[in-house]
Amino acid sequence: MTIRGVKVNYLRYGDKSAKDTIVLLHGWGQNIEMMRPVGNPFAKKYDIVILDLPGYGQSSEPPFAWTIYDYADFIHDFLKELQIEEPILIGHSFGGKISLEYASKYQVKKLVLFASPFHKEFEKQPWKVRVLKQLKKVPLLKKLEPWAKKHMGSTDYRNASSVMREVLVKTVNLDISDDVKKISCPTLIFWGTQDQAVPVEEAYELEKLIDNSGVVIYDGCSHYAYLERLENVIIVLRNFFRS
Repeated sequence: MTIRGVKVNYLRYGDKSAKDTIVLLHGWGQNIEMMRPVGNPFAKKYDIVILDLPGYGQSSEPPFAWTIYDYADFIHDFLKELQIEEPILIGHSFGGKISLEYASKYQVKKLVLFASPFHKEFEKQPWKVRVLKQLKKVPLLKKLEPWAKKHMGSTDYRNASSVMREVLVKTVNLDISDDVKKISCPTLIFWGTQDQAVPVEEAYELEKLIDNSGVVIYDGCSHYAYLERLENVIIVLRNFFRS
């Protein structure tokens, strides 16, 4: 499938006749595999869609340096092509920022955020370094460490296309706080207290900005709290989706 000039790699599985579709958006520099542990437990009762965001995995790069607004509109066009009108939207980190912007503009049944930044980010150390350090702390992600080193190491970063470098700059420098205030769907926010990429204080800021939202905090967990506490996250999500 090609949307807005981008060849999109995606998975659609589970119960395609289900009333609700869960759409999962991965974080920066990642791919479909990072979200499958969340999607798989719901495959018996929900329609599941996971995609490689443009510029990652097997999806092609955007034709120019997209902003978060462009990514959100791309997701809307992508879901429209699949005839999905009101998804349950789940996003981690970069995918979470896209999800926030999407939910501020389009219909979303329920929104789930895993450590999702929403204002300008000030990085104390390079993003790729922080990601690799935290990947090593998550047992579930051990098998992905070689992939991460290959795709997020310093050499690969320096050799990355100018388009994706510019996308990163635009992403970390964009504040969408005013848009976040427009979100009206039920929203659940997950965070780890030891998140070194996006501080846990932002979870509480999001809760204040979004009506009908709640926060789940995991003590001692990193930017990947959703995987470190996967079993509990799935239990909480089941209840959230049913409520």
